[in-house]
Amino acid sequence: MHDNAINMEVFMGDLEKTDNEIDDKKYSELLNNIETLVNNARKNIAHSISNTMIETYWNIGKYIVEYEQKGNIRAEYGKNLLKNISNDLTLRLGKGFQKSNIYRIRKFYEYFPIFPTSSGKLSWSHISEILGISDELERNFYFAQTLKDKWSIKELRRQINTGLFLRLASNKNKEQILKLSAVGIDEYKKEDVIKDIYTLEFLGLPEKHRESKLEQALIDNLQTFLLELGKGFAFVGRQYRLTVDNEHYYADLVFYHIYLKCYVVIDLKTRKIKPIDISQMNMYLGYFAIDKNTETDNPPIGIILGTNKDETMIKYATYNMDSNLFVSKYELYLPNKEDLKKIVDKTIEEQGENEIKK
Repeated sequence: MHDNAINMEVFMGDLEKTDNEIDDKKYSELLNNIETLVNNARKNIAHSISNTMIETYWNIGKYIVEYEQKGNIRAEYGKNLLKNISNDLTLRLGKGFQKSNIYRIRKFYEYFPIFPTSSGKLSWSHISEILGISDELERNFYFAQTLKDKWSIKELRRQINTGLFLRLASNKNKEQILKLSAVGIDEYKKEDVIKDIYTLEFLGLPEKHRESKLEQALIDNLQTFLLELGKGFAFVGRQYRLTVDNEHYYADLVFYHIYLKCYVVIDLKTRKIKPIDISQMNMYLGYFAIDKNTETDNPPIGIILGTNKDETMIKYATYNMDSNLFVSKYELYLPNKEDLKKIVDKTIEEQGENEIKK
């Protein structure tokens, strides 16, 4: 009888403990739900405020431009208009109206005379960076691509500093350049995904370096390298072993592109590309296509990345070869954007003249 009483007390204690545990669990869920609700509300409020502020800035720019264009200001006053607006608005409204910001606000309307509704998806900091680009095609590209890839401010600055648009546009025709500017990179087209020049200034390597050092530096800076490669690249491995006829070969870097649905093999060369490099890469592509691909995979892509390349040699060496084999350059310094811009401008100008003649 005594034992039964003890057992009953233990049972009731366990039951009470179980009930408490259930209550604690439900209470924790309640707190989590409230926390999520409040955080989402805060995000929505912040987003709504940002959208309203951006539209307000556009309208301020409109007022300033229309005021200037009506000719109601004296020449000497006009020279100091932005400075005066900055000083007076700061006295009336407080922070946020320094002269540099007033200047960007006016630019915002000048560059986008029709309010871009999609601008609400970007912060004013993003828009300010883009407004610093004078060329319309470049500016529209970075606007479109920032929306697509959701770049942070740091990422956007790097892409601008490394001349991403110019590097992509320098080997395209006029129609392709205009499309690139309007909608950004099409991550479902290999021609858009593969760059002719890769900028690897973030590695901090000396001009003369070994392939092993280059490979290790890319691995150590993989996050930035993935940003340089572009959207859709997923890292698979380094020194990827391929066994053919009991002999081992090693691909330097292997990625998988989630949009193109294919393997991307990168071979690194710290010298000018040679015909033997192209032959070797073609074998790598054959290996992945035959031995690694599944039914859902598309043919693999190969990129030979070297310090220099001869276009004529590449043309001969790749004759009747896989169109998925690309030869690109890498540079350890920021590109000369002026030279690239001249190439792009020349392409647009020459093809524009040809269209007129037709």
